[in-house]
Amino acid sequence: EVQLVESGGGLVQPGGSLRLSCAASGFAFDDYIMTWVRQAPGKGLEWVSAISWNADALYYAETMKGRFTISRDNAKNTLYLQMNSLKSEDTAVYYCAKAFTPTLLGIGIDYWGQGTQVTVSS
Repeated sequence: EVQLVESGGGLVQPGGSLRLSCAASGFAFDDYIMTWVRQAPGKGLEWVSAISWNADALYYAETMKGRFTISRDNAKNTLYLQMNSLKSEDTAVYYCAKAFTPTLLGIGIDYWGQGTQVTVSS
């Protein structure tokens, strides 16, 4: 059974930092592209970032470039998202998701985590 379990969310002040983690199990983690997707209150899903199986290809949404860093530890079956310089508009539920497509172009998702809440507020 595929499981994706996010952690690390919470309340942070504007300008602060958080590091999200996603513990994966039930599949060959190092064979797949992994992604982060978020959903702000009252809004649709938004791509945040994606990383290839060996971390040689990365994707960031434009508004996250320079502030967020995606990484993975294949030995630990864990995906990370380091978020710096957080803004109120980054408030959202952040989901870890497994891709079934082989490239970062036209990513298709087949499994989702339960999400972790990130709230940026003073």
